[in-house]
Amino acid sequence: MGFECGIVGLPNVGKSTLFNALTATAAAEAANYPFCTIEPNVGRVAVPDHRLERIAAVAKSAKVTPTQLGFVDIAGLVRGASQGEGLGNKFLAHIREVDAVIHLLRCFPGEVTHVEGAVDPSRDIDIVETELMLADLDSLERRFDAAAKKAKGGEAQAKADAQLMEPILAALRDGRPAREADLPADKRGQLRGLQLLTAKPVLYVCNVEESAAATGNAWSAAVAKRAAAEGSGIVVISAAIEAEVALLTDAAERRQFLESLGLAETGLARVIRAGYALLDLITFFTAGPKESRAWTVRRGARAPEAAGTIHTDFERGFIRAEVIAYDDFIACGGEQGAKDAGKMRSEGRDYVVKDGDVCLFRFNV
Repeated sequence: MGFECGIVGLPNVGKSTLFNALTATAAAEAANYPFCTIEPNVGRVAVPDHRLERIAAVAKSAKVTPTQLGFVDIAGLVRGASQGEGLGNKFLAHIREVDAVIHLLRCFPGEVTHVEGAVDPSRDIDIVETELMLADLDSLERRFDAAAKKAKGGEAQAKADAQLMEPILAALRDGRPAREADLPADKRGQLRGLQLLTAKPVLYVCNVEESAAATGNAWSAAVAKRAAAEGSGIVVISAAIEAEVALLTDAAERRQFLESLGLAETGLARVIRAGYALLDLITFFTAGPKESRAWTVRRGARAPEAAGTIHTDFERGFIRAEVIAYDDFIACGGEQGAKDAGKMRSEGRDYVVKDGDVCLFRFNV
């Protein structure tokens, strides 16, 4: 199962610079003028996890494969995008299927042109959120009308679809995002199927000047206050610093550079961790002499679902999971040591996978 984040924001806030740094490529052209990104950029990055390296060392694995997170960067949105202004609205379809939205905000001064004339991240949030809500409203109204017509003809599924859409439409017409719609708890899981932009969880990423990368500034503090009220995530980074870090291939040199700026880790690591928390994701591992690998699942996933992230046959023919907690795997020197110490457990299909579990799935198809 892949997890993806769509990067949105106004033009010239540093989206393409951040995308380049996150993916350590020059796939997105960064330039100081609006609408530089005219095609969506898609990149996948390895998720850093020190546990995987330790597991691989213990298992003497020939290959180490981290789990990955995808990023989709689209053209900058402007006021009126939902009505066809600019280029951003043209590419909104590319982020309808992502799991979360990263809203990059300009929180730095300077000579770079701001499409609204002045730096004000709170205003920028309102502009982008409004455009996303208007795009959702247009899409949902058309689907609701079609479902309502079919419902009148006695189609049961159409009636259920219309009932699901009604409170969401009410929220959007009231100027509230789809995620704030008054839906019963047992219906909230169906929101994802509608692929609404404002139903997705939001991670605000504040792009600050280099001197404020470790502490933030007044603009990022205002965003943090708003994020707390909304229940959204927030990360403060300097895209300029991330671009420099991406050029450093030596780990020691990279660490020294970050320490000189008062930073303990890269912005990428913080964005990923915040994204995992926002989406409530966990990591489990598989290990052996050929390969040690990290896998991502949603918290609460049962063993067959986790097995299915490796291969659908594993889920279809699931028999059991042999599980070792990460700490036990390391302390016992690997699978055989854990087995000898009684630390390997045999779990059935109702087992809820824990973060850090080292798993071996038994299946038959």
